[in-house]
Amino acid sequence: MAFIAFSINLLSLFIVFMLIYISGSKKLYFSQSNKHSSKFFNIFLMPMHFSFLHSPVGIIEIKATDESITAVLFRRTSPDSLPVNDNQEIKESSHPLLILCEKQLTEYFAGKRRQFDLPMRQEGSIFQQKVWSALTEIPFGRTISYLELSKRIGNVKAIRAVGTTNGNNAISIIVPCHRVIGSDGSLTGYSGELWRKKWLLDHEGKYANGVQTLF
Repeated sequence: MAFIAFSINLLSLFIVFMLIYISGSKKLYFSQSNKHSSKFFNIFLMPMHFSFLHSPVGIIEIKATDESITAVLFRRTSPDSLPVNDNQEIKESSHPLLILCEKQLTEYFAGKRRQFDLPMRQEGSIFQQKVWSALTEIPFGRTISYLELSKRIGNVKAIRAVGTTNGNNAISIIVPCHRVIGSDGSLTGYSGELWRKKWLLDHEGKYANGVQTLF
């Protein structure tokens, strides 16, 4: 009987231990989940500002929060077709950060600016952030290959992932993904269409090296 009683007590202690462990694990899991979810929803619900710039390569849509530029995109449709998300507060395009971005882009197209001085933010993995950061270090009027870009981030075997991340860049021109070309010198792909990539490279080559076309 004593052995049975001891076994029952031991089993009871084990059950209590497991309940405490599971309870603690749930708290840790939900604490971590809430932290990541909070970050996601804070970004999603953050006030967004929009403006449109008419440029030599078509209409450019600029997106920003109160703190940073989040996108510079080439639009194929009228600004009137901009989708509205009911969960976001959309403000007028008179935000100082948008005005500053438009000014610097206008200077770039006029050949008067080679570097941008703007706060920027793109959501992405550590790997993606490394690639996008490396893009900003490619000088005006110069090009590098996807292989070279892979070397610069210290992972030559990640050339395919580098190409994908380059294509996912949302801050066109300012984060100059157009300056990355194939190892054979070909333009390869560009999310903003190849004719724009050629125009941008020719434009930069003209002001960096004199009147010429790169391709």
